[in-house]
Amino acid sequence: MSGGIDSSVTAGLLKSEGYDLFGLMLRLWSPSPEIDNRCCSPADLALAQSVAAHLDIPLYTLDVKQYFKATVVDPFIDGYTKGQTPNPCLNCNRLIRWGFLLDRALAMGASHMATGHYSRVQEDEHGYKLLRAVDRSKDQSYVLSILNQKQLSHALFPLGNYTKDYVRQLAVAFELPVAYRGESQDLCFLGGMDYRAFLEQQHVELPPPGPIMNTEGDLLGQHQGLAGYTIGQRKGIRISSSDAYYVIQKVPSKNLLVIGTRDELGRSEFIVKDPNWISGKSPEKPFQAMVRIRYKSREVQSTLIPNRNKNLRVELHEPLPDITPGQAAVFYQDEQCLGGGIISL
Repeated sequence: MSGGIDSSVTAGLLKSEGYDLFGLMLRLWSPSPEIDNRCCSPADLALAQSVAAHLDIPLYTLDVKQYFKATVVDPFIDGYTKGQTPNPCLNCNRLIRWGFLLDRALAMGASHMATGHYSRVQEDEHGYKLLRAVDRSKDQSYVLSILNQKQLSHALFPLGNYTKDYVRQLAVAFELPVAYRGESQDLCFLGGMDYRAFLEQQHVELPPPGPIMNTEGDLLGQHQGLAGYTIGQRKGIRISSSDAYYVIQKVPSKNLLVIGTRDELGRSEFIVKDPNWISGKSPEKPFQAMVRIRYKSREVQSTLIPNRNKNLRVELHEPLPDITPGQAAVFYQDEQCLGGGIISL
């Protein structure tokens, strides 16, 4: 429980269905005592306590600040020092929510762990499948692509069959104290800061300024540090030209930023390192799947080609402009999420 609408309605639904519940709330790391982690601020805790009291269920808080810092925040910082664009939500779901939290819930006597994620679990003779949410606009299977069979066997996602509008109606119907609460989209540990300001606040030693070149190898200017740029970025490059320039590539080994025109933006092939297959079985032959390269990006038809070293080559049937090392590529066939992994190059 986080004090938000989704986790609160999840608890309300299960309570109404007769489940014997207890709530767990994580206390996560924040940049300083003056800056709250948006998932567990004092206001969030007070709301979660109010919801638990309203539903007449116990609520326990678990301090995971140092483990969260080591497994989520530090790799996020490390990624930027290497010129990548990391996705910390994947590590949080893999190691914190569906690692530490699930283990603790089971140790406390739970048979399942329910969260407010918009996704679905289906069991058949082959095991457990992770399916998209009915509300495609809220589907969160992308960040759950890290799950395995054991974790899915204990997972409940009650909101996967509902739209967000209906979930809000349920919050009102259950008379939950969070019924009219808004949503926050930024990373929980940034405390409202831009990631650049956060890195500066943490005194992170980032890559220094370096050369900007076009795709022909011509020197055009100097960038202010690779951490300040993402693939596909247009604004903030500060190179005068009659044509708009976009970030095409970051080359950390040379501290080089490559820019080009919109026509030059896009790739059709990349490598995914050590992908997670939700079924527990790695494919042995190339196969077709839809691929999503960012949480909100559109999916494209692709050919997935396994390598002997367990990495995966992804060949897109049409190029995409924002393929970014450090982000996740997630694979789908129809409604099923097959798994995913981190884009390496």
